[in-house]
Amino acid sequence: MSQFTESLWADTAFSQSYRDDADIFLPFRRQFIEMAKSFYGHFFNSNPEAGVLDLGCGDGLFIQELLKSFTPKEITMVDGSSEMLAAARKRLGKRDDVNFIEIDFHKLLAEKPLEKSFDFIYSSLAIHHLPSRDKYRLYEYIYERLNPGGCFIHYDVVVPPGGNIEKWYMSVWREWIRNYPDKERSEGLLGIPEQYKENPDNLPDTLHSQLQALENIGFSDVDCHCKHGIFSLFGGFK
Repeated sequence: MSQFTESLWADTAFSQSYRDDADIFLPFRRQFIEMAKSFYGHFFNSNPEAGVLDLGCGDGLFIQELLKSFTPKEITMVDGSSEMLAAARKRLGKRDDVNFIEIDFHKLLAEKPLEKSFDFIYSSLAIHHLPSRDKYRLYEYIYERLNPGGCFIHYDVVVPPGGNIEKWYMSVWREWIRNYPDKERSEGLLGIPEQYKENPDNLPDTLHSQLQALENIGFSDVDCHCKHGIFSLFGGFK
């Protein structure tokens, strides 16, 4: 991945377009969020001291949804985009229990500014921008920042195991967009799967290699919890 300031995410118009249309071109986005919420509720809702870290928090949708059902003691939200963090602040309103940090993953790994440890670390559709070696380094850093018994939940795109499967996954993705009720909007987004493939900022790895990486680092109960085409929810415990 190029430095964050050189990527599309540093472009205001691009990040705004993403926020406006994400539910159209991201299959089962809300369901993936609900699965992650269910995971948090099952394992951490009884912990009144739970600390949450959202890496690549975007406009804060996941945390907004989490706070509708649960009350972690403190939340830290990290993103490299000032526009996304501004949107997250607007979405969540003024809260004493939420901290915002503007830093991209490269600087996060170089500077390691987070001093606290967390019980629940979540990341959504952001880590796939890192090359494999930096994904591994970030997973190691996540493991370091987890409290014993804490977990990492990762919602992201992955590389299919073969070309034939990938072609099917791309067709399934396009069909999701095509079936959106607002046909005028969906027609304009049918090229998203191809744009995803052609964008040099996208550097996904296979699901298997990432599950293996988590196990090698020391995560336990590593598993994929939900999957649709190239979109996966997976993670493990410390």
